[in-house]
Amino acid sequence: MDEVSAHRDLDVHWHIMSLAVLNENREVDDEHAAAFARAIRFARVVAAAEQLQGEQIVKPLYDALGRRIHLDSRTDTDAIIAESLAEAGADAALASAAEDDDETALRRSHHEGISRVGEDVGTPIVAVAGTAFFGPVVSPTPRGDDAVRLWDGVLAAASYPGFFELKRTRTVGPIFD
Repeated sequence: MDEVSAHRDLDVHWHIMSLAVLNENREVDDEHAAAFARAIRFARVVAAAEQLQGEQIVKPLYDALGRRIHLDSRTDTDAIIAESLAEAGADAALASAAEDDDETALRRSHHEGISRVGEDVGTPIVAVAGTAFFGPVVSPTPRGDDAVRLWDGVLAAASYPGFFELKRTRTVGPIFD
């Protein structure tokens, strides 16, 4: 979305979507259960930051968290949260939200997205001009004209009322650049 919005006039709003919430009543293996338990802590912090500082904090905080988790492969959750809050310009006291079990705002944001596409999806969810869909999941990130061409194609396919899925086996893991 960042790449496409640099080339198109888009009004992008970021919201919270939680795989932990999505999968909380499903059987998952121990590895995923541990990942979801950790991820819900991050989502609680993002929700608390949004409640305190508004929607504009969501993307910078997600980016700061994601860089540490995915690019740096860090597992020190408390330090990741503290550093990410500082980088995003959020109140350091929000770190305590990681342990707060009041997930009302988080779940409201999550369910708003899921209600647009259904339960049988993951993240990201994109909603535009009355059309919502899961994806696209791509690696590496397309740039420039490639990003715009992919956006146009995905949007065209997703806007057709009878279109539901286009998928193939992943042959490469996430490439973060």
